[in-house]
Amino acid sequence: SHPLLCPPGIKCGGVLSAPSGNFSSPNFPGLYPYETECTWLIVVAEGSSVLLSFSHFELEYHNTCAYDYLQVYNGAARDRGNLLGTFCGHSPPPPFSSAWHVMAVVFHSDRHVAKHGFAAAYRKDACGGQLTGLSGEITSPRYPESYPNDAECRWSIGGASRGGPLTLVFADFQIEGGQGCGFDYVALFDGPTITAPHLGRYCGSTRPPRTVSSTPHLLIIFKSDFNIGGRGFKAHFYSAGECQEVFTTIKGNFSSPQYPNFYPNNLKCQWSIQLPPGYRVKVFFLDMELEGRSSLTGGCDYDHLSAFDGGTENGSLLGQWCGWENLAPITSHSNRLLLVLHTDRNTAKRGFSISYVGVVPVNVSCTRTDFHIQIPVQSLAQLERNRIYLGTPSCAAQVVGRNFKIHTRFDTCGTESQRRNNTSVIISTLYIDFSVGDQEDIHQYEVQCEPKKKEASVTLIAGPDTSRLSQAENLVDAQQWEREAVDAPEIKSQDTSDIVFISICILAGFLMVIAVVGLVLL
Repeated sequence: SHPLLCPPGIKCGGVLSAPSGNFSSPNFPGLYPYETECTWLIVVAEGSSVLLSFSHFELEYHNTCAYDYLQVYNGAARDRGNLLGTFCGHSPPPPFSSAWHVMAVVFHSDRHVAKHGFAAAYRKDACGGQLTGLSGEITSPRYPESYPNDAECRWSIGGASRGGPLTLVFADFQIEGGQGCGFDYVALFDGPTITAPHLGRYCGSTRPPRTVSSTPHLLIIFKSDFNIGGRGFKAHFYSAGECQEVFTTIKGNFSSPQYPNFYPNNLKCQWSIQLPPGYRVKVFFLDMELEGRSSLTGGCDYDHLSAFDGGTENGSLLGQWCGWENLAPITSHSNRLLLVLHTDRNTAKRGFSISYVGVVPVNVSCTRTDFHIQIPVQSLAQLERNRIYLGTPSCAAQVVGRNFKIHTRFDTCGTESQRRNNTSVIISTLYIDFSVGDQEDIHQYEVQCEPKKKEASVTLIAGPDTSRLSQAENLVDAQQWEREAVDAPEIKSQDTSDIVFISICILAGFLMVIAVVGLVLL
């Protein structure tokens, strides 16, 4: 709660619950008092929206409205995720329509420079309105009760700052059906007016598909005839520019809407990473701050980020997070990964920033003398074989069947011997060159062999923006890729060092027998 700092006897703020009304700054049309803070909470019937307009507006000006200001919130909570705008100066705010049946207005003045203030009017709108927030909810009149006959509602969505294309998702839908939807219907237009391209006309009990506009505006019309109704509909909208993205590049970065500023409320955002077959997706959490866990359940019941393997919400859940956490990277089990952000109606935070890289399915095995490396061609189909090499470009891969293969001895291709954890290992670097033109993009994997155990592993040491990654991440070992890599049959290499050793022993024994026989004969 916030104290009302008005001088005694001056009406300031309060709850406005009538279907319509007016309110103004203290002393209007005179000068408003210094050091004042007033909050008006407008509450109308559930299922309706609030229409707010300003007939007069004059506050002290500042380029960021840091001194005197008026704020309009889409809901009851004074929460940055609900903020529709902050205003000062002489330009009045635009008309607002709330995304549900509650709206809050806050007026603040500092200790210097008073102006004449503002006058505002509001009214309940049974349906329709101009919605300017980045996200919101709309329902048919009286939802979930049966909607009235002879209704016609228009919701014009758009006009938000930084607004991108809009996504509309119907959570519930039951409207009188009929061929051609000639009786009751919902019609969608790809723009602010009915002259815009038609996106669809729907009726019946089947939910309309998810709709994405091509502009920052969307018009929704609901019309009912003189008889036969239904439960109506409930739908959510949100700006899709930062909230609905598909990535197909080998590496990338993205963040929650408006990051590092507070994300909007009432969102469901999806980021789909879709890489070529054989790849896996490794996600690095560079920063994350969401609304915290529920004090009742201890779970992420409010705002949360979820990761799904396989590219859909039906895939296995790799993790779900909320609050402020330092998260370890996660890796998908397939070439697709879906991240979904849910936010509720209040308590927004900074959000998150994420980097990802496609992990090439490198299969490494070794003997006591050799490295064997193979990568499915389909994973690097756009690359020539000389873009894949071990140590130096002269040790480039060969194409054998459906795989790039490198088979080399330890004394070539830039390999070196090291001691790690009191164990002798052979180290080299595998280079995969994705560079295009002047844009250098070379991924580096360290390949390692422990000859005594004939155990190999591979680690990404340079791929995405390595300055943003705290350390190299061990991505996979040979056995894991042999079990799971797509179209990468196990390398059944012969341990030539063992064969050579046995052959030498046999030859030495044979020569010794000849020598003994020779001495006897002599």
